[in-house]
Amino acid sequence: MVDVKMLAKRALEYKERGLNEREIGDELHLSIDTVRYLLEEGMESTLPPSDIKIGWRSIGVFGSRIAMMSELLADVIVEETGKSEKDVDVVMGIAVNGVSFATFVSEMMDTELAIYKPSIDRGKMGGSISGNYASVEGKNVVIIDDVLSTGATAQEAIKDVRTAGGTPVLMLVIINKSSQNEVDEVPLRAIIRARSMGGTILGGGPLRSFPYK
Repeated sequence: MVDVKMLAKRALEYKERGLNEREIGDELHLSIDTVRYLLEEGMESTLPPSDIKIGWRSIGVFGSRIAMMSELLADVIVEETGKSEKDVDVVMGIAVNGVSFATFVSEMMDTELAIYKPSIDRGKMGGSISGNYASVEGKNVVIIDDVLSTGATAQEAIKDVRTAGGTPVLMLVIINKSSQNEVDEVPLRAIIRARSMGGTILGGGPLRSFPYK
């Protein structure tokens, strides 16, 4: 069981270092709703909202392990694109955590590499596709991130790829915390699916928790 107060302490430390709620959520692999809860009430309460804390640091500390995980991701891409009979021209990583995996997958599949930077003001403005890497215009694009929670970042990335003239053919993550199988009509695949079955996953009971969808 996750220590809620310790998680809240880490969230506050990130806030003091200048990270916004979204960036804190990316670091802790939690939804923005959970981050807000931890910042506002986490140090006093033992009844957090329903969420799932994801950590994959054991993979991230070595490039060789990231490469091995990327082999799984590449294998899923081959499987999915084989079903749809669509070639992959570009593998695009969502910054920060999707970039390392996308880089290895791009090398393995001999495709171009694109990098997507989400907007800090999610929902108010779109992100950006880095001009230092491949363009997506006129190309089939696989989008890679580490964890999908609400799907909001994936939706923005898909929208921005389409706006740039590309065709998203697959959204791929290591862990899917939602019940979604597609995002904006783009197939969604994950190595692992993790969902709360009710109540709270972080401890306590169902009081003050929100339904995790």
